Amino acid sequence: MTDQAPRRARVIPLRPPAGRPASERPAPREPLWRDLVGDVLRRERQSQERTLQDVADAARISMPYLSEVERGRKEASSEVLAAAAHALGLSLGDLLARAQGELVRLARPARPGRTANSSYDGLCLVA
Repeated sequence: MTDQAPRRARVIPLRPPAGRPASERPAPREPLWRDLVGDVLRRERQSQERTLQDVADAARISMPYLSEVERGRKEASSEVLAAAAHALGLSLGDLLARAQGELVRLARPARPGRTANSSYDGLCLVA
């Protein structure tokens, strides 16, 4: 046993100090696909004035799971996304196209090396 006081962990700030020039700040984090898809599902459900339980029952998935998907906490399979989309009167393509539109809107300005005026706004999914 030693007489020394316990060592404290060094706290490292997550954000750079506000006084740093913009060129030294890390780039903003790109949105996650699961967050975008969940946002689209939630907005569509709310615009139809439907409850989580109603949509979950129509999609044949559990209400807590649908809630987790809407909040971006779960990475849902394509089958679950298709079922939720169909329960809302959308195709899987409609859901993904809306999420892709949000991604394009939020991801501007483009990454270094790509111009903000890039004509490519396509979606690429890999199985």
